[in-house]
Amino acid sequence: MADLHPMELGEILDGALTIFRRHLGLFVKIGIAALWLPVALTIYIQLAGGTEQHIVLFFIVQAIAGLAGLFLTAAAIRVISDSYMGRPPELREALALGMAKIWPLFLVGLGKGIIAVLLFSAIGIVAAIAIPSIASSGSAAALVVALLAGLGGCWFIVFVLCGYAVTTPVVVLENLTGAFDAFGRSWDLTRGFKRKIFGIAAVAFLIIYVPIMVIGGLGGYFRLTSPVIGQAIEVLSAALPILVYPLFSCILTLMYYDLRVRREAFDLQILGQQLGIT
Repeated sequence: MADLHPMELGEILDGALTIFRRHLGLFVKIGIAALWLPVALTIYIQLAGGTEQHIVLFFIVQAIAGLAGLFLTAAAIRVISDSYMGRPPELREALALGMAKIWPLFLVGLGKGIIAVLLFSAIGIVAAIAIPSIASSGSAAALVVALLAGLGGCWFIVFVLCGYAVTTPVVVLENLTGAFDAFGRSWDLTRGFKRKIFGIAAVAFLIIYVPIMVIGGLGGYFRLTSPVIGQAIEVLSAALPILVYPLFSCILTLMYYDLRVRREAFDLQILGQQLGIT
């Protein structure tokens, strides 16, 4: 069994990469099982004229990919938890947990989406009202105040989203009365650690999502100059989430473990009981 102890940012990332490498084959199988359909449809869209030619199908694929991502995350969390318990992770058990948790994860994900939309909408409305007045005044002080207010609004959005950062592992690993209890639970666990969570999220974005975006951009560029190479790169970009998304689940799960160890002296016996292992 692994030892659960408070971890710094570097330790969380190193531990996530270690688990990811150790069970890479299993994570790839889970990625294929979860994402094969949205990946296949994304490749079809890219090879059949692009998003502009298949706009309705594109949004359908995004919805499917969202559900598939929830399924993948829950299944990957089971692999990570079994690894910490010293048990050989099994594909069947991981997929079963993914299926069992997909509905509550969908509800929580929908709730987080609504919260994000409301926050962005509120800031957008305030900006739409305030900016014309500030611009017409031509005052440098007013512009500075507007800039600071905008930065404050962005900070508040990040603060809230960091507070709800571990709702997914909470839903997967804890026994909740209802799915939406995950919001309060996540907020309690992240209290006092939101800056650390933001740092982890920023690094995870750089090592997971930026490469996908860069490769996708290269595909678009080469599609104009060398269509065959461009299409090959776009196919690679579409398939890359199968490999890298489980790494995000590793980082998220270890971050959740770290918060519970710091807050509650979380141990492996509790983890086993929650998973029905002990």
